[in-house]
Amino acid sequence: MAGGEFGSERLLLALDRIQHGPPRTIAGWKALAEEILVDECCTAHRNREISSCYAWAYMALPTCFKWAGMAAIASHHVRVALLPLHIDTALRSATGPGHGPGRWRVLTADANTIRATNNDIFDDLFWVHLAYVTSEDGITLLRALLRDERHYAPILAGFEALDQGRRVLEDPTTSPAARAGARDLIWRGNLLLLEHEQRVVVQPNFDRLSHGCAWAVSIGSATSFETRGPCQAIEYFTSFYFYTLARTNPRGLRGRVRPRITNYDDRWRWLVSSVVPRFRRFDADPPVVRAILRRILDQDRHHDSSPCGTPTRSDRVLAVPTSERTVRAERRAAAAGGGADAA
Repeated sequence: MAGGEFGSERLLLALDRIQHGPPRTIAGWKALAEEILVDECCTAHRNREISSCYAWAYMALPTCFKWAGMAAIASHHVRVALLPLHIDTALRSATGPGHGPGRWRVLTADANTIRATNNDIFDDLFWVHLAYVTSEDGITLLRALLRDERHYAPILAGFEALDQGRRVLEDPTTSPAARAGARDLIWRGNLLLLEHEQRVVVQPNFDRLSHGCAWAVSIGSATSFETRGPCQAIEYFTSFYFYTLARTNPRGLRGRVRPRITNYDDRWRWLVSSVVPRFRRFDADPPVVRAILRRILDQDRHHDSSPCGTPTRSDRVLAVPTSERTVRAERRAAAAGGGADAA
């Protein structure tokens, strides 16, 4: 894990700090994970680093960290939805804050919500992977940190399943049937992580998206694993819109709202029935998946020293929505006053 080709400089520094003394609280682990990333105002750079951290986690423990592999690719694709924020920054530089048509402001607000969602997922879940994989007994550490945290109960259950399956796979005397059962158990554990991510973290943010953005995201949401050649690309490609159309009776939609990816139940059906099975087949070809995740790591490394510019105080305020800054401030306050295991 300490190889220079395996992560950004800030990630390697974080790993070095863990070796000299790991954090003892959830707040400490979250703070350490946050230090790996640049400031939130550097939207594109931060997105690359988040994607890179997930790719690093998967490659550190590919037999178990399936959620991290899916998250790396999903976060990598999110960069397209963040484009309005880059354009908005250029417009503010030219015309000053507060300018532009109302529709454009709605568009940038939606892009900010998607950016905040990407940040919130990282804040909630990456540190757990970091703590588990860097500890000699990761599951014991997570039990101590998470057993009294109601919010993290599904995450702890997921890692319990993941750890149990890992121990079976690492036993050289395990039978082929037991190994197959262990792999299924690991996937069930990762599905618990995915369900928590979608229900607890993603859904409250998606509820804030405008109607127009919800429709556009539903149309544009697709998963592709950037495989070699058109045949492989088609095999692994899945679109929320076409998936739901193929399984919906048009007559049954009369008087009802059409499926939207911002609706949890609609989105979850697509994820578990189409996205996850495709990633599972994709994951069965280690050289291909490692090559794609290494490209994500390389993109972050090659931009690691690229400046984002020094934002003014007003730029920093505009870059982070008030609601998100308030939530993060409340989390820090709770961590400071809520005891050793406060989140």
